[in-house]
Amino acid sequence: MKAYELQHDFGLENLKLVDRPEPRNPGPGDVLIKVKAVSLNYRDLMTVDGTYNTKQPLPLTPCSDAVGEVVEIGSEVSRFKVGDRVSPIFCQRWISGKPTREKLRSSLGGPLQGTLSEIMVVNEKGLVAVPEYLTDEEAATLPCAAVTAWNALVEQGGVKSDDTVLVQGGGGVSLFALQIAKAAGAKVIAISASEEKLERLSKLGADEVLKRTPGWGGQVKTLTQGDGVDVIVEVGGAESIGESLQAVGIGGIIVLIGVASGGLAQVRLPAIFMRYVRMQGIVVGSREMFEDMGQLFEQARIHPVIDRVFDFDQALEAFHHFAKGSHFGKVCLRLSPQDAAAGSPGREGSEPRMRTK
Repeated sequence: MKAYELQHDFGLENLKLVDRPEPRNPGPGDVLIKVKAVSLNYRDLMTVDGTYNTKQPLPLTPCSDAVGEVVEIGSEVSRFKVGDRVSPIFCQRWISGKPTREKLRSSLGGPLQGTLSEIMVVNEKGLVAVPEYLTDEEAATLPCAAVTAWNALVEQGGVKSDDTVLVQGGGGVSLFALQIAKAAGAKVIAISASEEKLERLSKLGADEVLKRTPGWGGQVKTLTQGDGVDVIVEVGGAESIGESLQAVGIGGIIVLIGVASGGLAQVRLPAIFMRYVRMQGIVVGSREMFEDMGQLFEQARIHPVIDRVFDFDQALEAFHHFAKGSHFGKVCLRLSPQDAAAGSPGREGSEPRMRTK
């Protein structure tokens, strides 16, 4: 079988397509999966670059998002059968409850071997069934970005129909947060530095769109008649956290997810405690969250937004496209062309969609 591997050093130039022996005879609780599609996350790019964890042992197969078909099961497997379509969860040992050091150290694509492979073996506890209505590429986008957005809004933010949610940009987490918030009946304000992305965010369902310029936090306050927003999905990092503190309302929550503009920031502490603001950091979520999220997706018929789809042998092109930061939605790799329906290799995917009943 074929797989991508960082063998001796980090860097995109060192990501190689290699041949490996195909795994056989999975252990008693393990499942053998034929991977159908993979999607990229910012963490994957940082892992390949060597900026995510400089102590990561090599060789490593990167990436943590995928969907595949069960082709063989171990003797004690009871949750799945041959032919089922499944996705591995990000942290393989985080089934439910609070995160722990052990749970968080079981993430795919570092330290565990990742999904950028034709075949992979996963314990049945680290898998979920994916919604049947989604294409392989759409389903492959769920394990990290969608679960992160679900954790931010539902588990941490407790989003309600009378809430206002702020999302930033056109990345995977932000777009899933927009879709989940709208499915919950909340109002969404979306910001972006790109006029084109603002237009697409509006089409996707954002109630208000705002150009990301210095002082945007105050502009959000104006849009909300001075009240501020209830939940902010903060993916910007150092350059945006101050603006988020301006935009959040009394008793609101800022869920910290990304550090696209840097990881070191100065904040005004009175802006937090004087207004009862909660700041919560998260890393993806548990299998239980993934399963709960899947029920909402089924009910609301949410379709992930796909920017472009590449063939498996175009992984380097996909990473370079992702690194430019111009994508709107998820960047995917297709391993089984005959099953795909969302876009074509190296071309733009379909228009962003959200289906609700």
